[in-house]
Amino acid sequence: MYKFNVRVYGLLINDKNEILLSDEEEYGFRFSKFPGGGLEYGEGLIDALKREFLEECNTEVEILKHFYTTDFFIQSAFNDSQVISVYYLVKSVSELMLNFKVNVFDFDTEGDLLQAFRWKNVKDLAVDDVTFPTDQKVVELLKEQWQKDL
Repeated sequence: MYKFNVRVYGLLINDKNEILLSDEEEYGFRFSKFPGGGLEYGEGLIDALKREFLEECNTEVEILKHFYTTDFFIQSAFNDSQVISVYYLVKSVSELMLNFKVNVFDFDTEGDLLQAFRWKNVKDLAVDDVTFPTDQKVVELLKEQWQKDL
């Protein structure tokens, strides 16, 4: 039996053309990604993304449009499942009340699960600003789209 891991992420770009990034550490493994996470059994993609933003960012989001779905094989960095990631452009329904950081992995607390948020201008965004291959593909696509919109 093959295991699939379905993930959903939000690309939140503010009025300064900055995108929200999440720096995280789980059990000693550090990574940077877009806000979001895994579907729970019985959830749809949109409901899962809204839940993830409530849990991680304490904010409601409006889904603007689908941006990308994984179109290549990628194995999870954490187990033997195949990851399928879906990305949506989103906007916050209210002002984000987070302690935004400037530096990568600038956590306020200690423990097994850590998370911090920072903004990065889309024009300055680089593939190595995110850890996972699917997020890196999304960065490439975002950069292409950003260039077209100039």
